[in-house]
Amino acid sequence: MSTDQQARIEDLQKRLSEADIAYHQDSDPIMTDAEYDKIRIELGALTGSAVGDSPQGTVGAPAAEGFVKVAHAVPMLSLANAFTAEDVHAFITSVLKGSDLQEGATFVGEPKIDGLSLALKYVMGNLVQAVTRGDGAVGEDVTAN
Repeated sequence: MSTDQQARIEDLQKRLSEADIAYHQDSDPIMTDAEYDKIRIELGALTGSAVGDSPQGTVGAPAAEGFVKVAHAVPMLSLANAFTAEDVHAFITSVLKGSDLQEGATFVGEPKIDGLSLALKYVMGNLVQAVTRGDGAVGEDVTAN
């Protein structure tokens, strides 16, 4: 790998990290979703990783200050993006392969709607805890919100 290529990888990783913090911690995005995805695609091409793979091996950003931190019992990861019909087909194939679903199962897909990912815990039908995804391992307790 050339020095220029390594420098470009480091620059893209830095830009993604800054964007993650601005979006997830500061609630003040510094780029559009399309710009973010374009950077991830370029980084994936340079590093040989899949488009949906996080360059840092995580999702989101560390939990913001001012909230109680909660460790997820099971990592709360992110779904990969699908940009082409082939991406969607590969996703469906992987779902069918790893489940009891049969060929011919029905799926519904929609364009991405930006929002917040939460892990919700109910006990006897009552919400007892709401935790943001955070970095996938630790999120913020936002139950009171």
